[in-house]
Amino acid sequence: MRKLVILFIAIAGFALNSNAQVTANAPASATIVAPIGISKTVDMNFGNVAVSASAGTVVLTPAGARTTTGGCTLPAVVGTVAAAAFTVTGTGTYTYSITLPTTLTITDGTHNMTVTTYTSNPSGTGALVAGTQTLTVGATLNVGASQAANLYTNAAGFPVTVNYN
Repeated sequence: MRKLVILFIAIAGFALNSNAQVTANAPASATIVAPIGISKTVDMNFGNVAVSASAGTVVLTPAGARTTTGGCTLPAVVGTVAAAAFTVTGTGTYTYSITLPTTLTITDGTHNMTVTTYTSNPSGTGALVAGTQTLTVGATLNVGASQAANLYTNAAGFPVTVNYN
């Protein structure tokens, strides 16, 4: 019986050793990418707009085309018309999200108009090609009834935000 107890203890000892702790190692790494950047290359300009006693809008597309609604018309002398343009830069072929503003007030110092409903090309998400892409932005100019004639501006401009996806 004594031999059986010794045998049992020996077997139990081997069983405990078979559950020994083991360790594995995993290396860590990181890749630093170039920061995403954006710079304005062209200011947004709705051009010349004629108004009437009715309020209206001028819609400027990201391609720079204009349409009107309500009491706004586009005179033969168009003035400078341009969608805003930006150059987005970053790493290789990364994609990025685009955040546009909701509203901007432009003024002649006394009277105001609002710029709303911003749209962009590309829309929502862009893709860098060799680390760069042109982003254009249009919007809607809300013109009041009998809006006072003058140059309306906002020197601070409007924010366009880009962020890697």
